[in-house]
Amino acid sequence: MSMVARRWRLALSLLLCSLLVTRVYGQTEELKIPNLGESSTSLFSAEFEHQLGRTWLRIFRSQAPTVNDPLLFEYLENLIYDLVIHSQLADRRVDLVVVDNPTINAFAVPGGVIGVHNGLLLYAQSEDELATVLAHEIAHLSQRHFSRGVEFQKNQAPINLAAMLAGLVIMATAGGDAGLAALSASQALAQDSALRYSRSNEQEADRVGMQTLVDAGMDPHAAPAMFERMLQASRYSGGDRIPEFLRTHPLSENRIADTRNRARQYPKTVRPVSLDYQLMRARVVNQLANTPEEAVQRFRGELDGTPRSREAAQYGLVVALTSAGRADEAALELDSIWSGDPDRLEYVIANAEIEMLRGNAGKAVTKLEKQLELNPGNHPLTMTYANALMNNQQAHIAEEVLSAQSKRKPGDPGLWYLLAEVQGLSGNIIGLHQSRAEYFILNGYLDQAEKQLRYALKLVRNDYLTSAKINQRLSDIAEMRRQMEQF
Repeated sequence: MSMVARRWRLALSLLLCSLLVTRVYGQTEELKIPNLGESSTSLFSAEFEHQLGRTWLRIFRSQAPTVNDPLLFEYLENLIYDLVIHSQLADRRVDLVVVDNPTINAFAVPGGVIGVHNGLLLYAQSEDELATVLAHEIAHLSQRHFSRGVEFQKNQAPINLAAMLAGLVIMATAGGDAGLAALSASQALAQDSALRYSRSNEQEADRVGMQTLVDAGMDPHAAPAMFERMLQASRYSGGDRIPEFLRTHPLSENRIADTRNRARQYPKTVRPVSLDYQLMRARVVNQLANTPEEAVQRFRGELDGTPRSREAAQYGLVVALTSAGRADEAALELDSIWSGDPDRLEYVIANAEIEMLRGNAGKAVTKLEKQLELNPGNHPLTMTYANALMNNQQAHIAEEVLSAQSKRKPGDPGLWYLLAEVQGLSGNIIGLHQSRAEYFILNGYLDQAEKQLRYALKLVRNDYLTSAKINQRLSDIAEMRRQMEQF
């Protein structure tokens, strides 16, 4: 095995090991952690960790159900960015992946990958509570707990990478018990010591994460409130459905008490209910409902009571009715909230989707064009606009719009999927294969990506510039495959 291959194998082994914690609730022992400047961090540079994170993300996407919702993604991305700029994270190249899963979970992967289960938003009652979890994950990254774990793990026995990857994906998507079972053989090495180190990491992430919250102008008292809610969720579940976050970030009464005491050192910040956040929670309710009609009934029930945000509950009803194909009812519900905030993107996009459902794609195009003049390059607006153009038999224009947007958002799989669709409609078959290849690359299907590029190469003929670009991308895929095969 080459030196580079050994380096990747060691890195990936430690990456996976650093993300695994067995279920323990007890007093944390203090353990000295090496300083960031010590030799333990020299093995993996920030750039190497970044490459490692991108490799992990491709593999993860190939095995986990993810959410394609530009509005939710942009909201989370903006919230994470606001926390990152107030954190100690030096390398601010952060990638987000939203997992379609109703459980409480979030995770951070070395190299700047942050994962969020959309189900987390159902449990976090406020934006500050959600920010508590995100700030905690950012703290794991900023303190480089992975690189600092290299010194600790370097003398341990070899790890079964296939078993660890399988277990990690199961824990992050399907359920903790199955994942822990899959990992049992891999975790035989130095379990007690590893747990003490992990607990120490958790303490540090709690402390650093709370400081990030405070510096970002959020309420530090949201941290113990959120941790308490997660612990209560595990008790009410009867022990069989312990929240995923608790499986990988063990909580105890002592840890919650420490967090509450730390929060008391800061003045309580009273913040109004964030409508932005409540609207995103309403979208998540729709995503996780078994049927649109189930969501309709849920929101009607909320509106009969006293919801945290009546406007958000009504918006959720609009989205549910639209998904159920009930355009006229959705339009009536939207009218009652849209008039008070006519430029809010969630409502503009909801209106466009209702118009498309009614067969009035041209109206949607006109309204979205006006909004894009006010918000040029806005990703959720652009994606909705392209979809409206496609529905209005204007695939050529949609292709131009998405091709330009792909330069701004090259890491969005949903964009490449839609671009391939409109390129097929516009007759750009070479472009279709190239866009499909980018979609497959981002989702870790490198063999499929290579096939698409070879199909495109056969059609290029004498276009040497396009041919050179395709060949370069084939070379990139070969390098990605080499890295992924180290698993």
